[in-house]
Amino acid sequence: MKEAHGYPEAVEAAQFLASRWSRRPRVGLILGSGLEGVGRDLREMRRISYRSVPHFPQPTVAGHRGTLHLGFWGDVPVAILAGRVHLYEGYSPAETVFPTRVLALADIEFLVVTCAAGGIAPRAAPGCLMIFSDHLNLQGVNPLAGFHDLRWGPRFVDLSDVYDRKLGADARRVARALGLKCFEGVYASVLGPSYETPAEIRALRRLGADAVGMSTVPEVIAARQMGVRVLALAMITNRAAGLGTRPLSHEEVLKVGKSASRSLARLLDTLLPQLAPIRR
Repeated sequence: MKEAHGYPEAVEAAQFLASRWSRRPRVGLILGSGLEGVGRDLREMRRISYRSVPHFPQPTVAGHRGTLHLGFWGDVPVAILAGRVHLYEGYSPAETVFPTRVLALADIEFLVVTCAAGGIAPRAAPGCLMIFSDHLNLQGVNPLAGFHDLRWGPRFVDLSDVYDRKLGADARRVARALGLKCFEGVYASVLGPSYETPAEIRALRRLGADAVGMSTVPEVIAARQMGVRVLALAMITNRAAGLGTRPLSHEEVLKVGKSASRSLARLLDTLLPQLAPIRR
């Protein structure tokens, strides 16, 4: 069975990006809800609409514009996905991870994945930054299931160290030096698009989740299959259901995410240049 968003299609998309920018991006960055302002000041920036990239899926959710930015963050060549697609939009797992796979074929060494999340742990207050230490995949699907193309990587991928320990330690050190509110925790990824019930949040807390969201994990799994080192960061935009006093809404997520994006940009301003000397 041939996958509609398979390896040949990803190669075509990667070749298109190479034709638009001669430099090889070393870092890929996926921006979550409300975080589109991060990375707008790249040097030598090329902006490419997802609609122009062969086979790219189109985001349908507010806060996910669908623009690919290529350029230099400081001296580091980067590729930024300003907007992602989600399973709850009706996309298949293969479509959801297609942009990530294209960046991997463009030869990125590191993937920094960001998202907005609801806080579960007491320390997960709105405006805080959470560095992923691990995750719970509760979306009911895995992007590696189904037809296996060996060109993506192994069928069975070890996720014991899915989030790169050195990158996580570097991010914690930089956050402390900048005085940012930051902690390390476990992210629970659920399908959505409805927010969780208070009973579900109580269950997630017992399972060890510190924050919850509706994205990120599929892209992370696909990146690890292809040997890309991963750092994942969540901006806590609200307290999860039953833990706060305000009704949950996407508008509030976007508002807080936009405000908190300044902290994320400050972190990346210091962190990304430190990745440049690291080689595989």
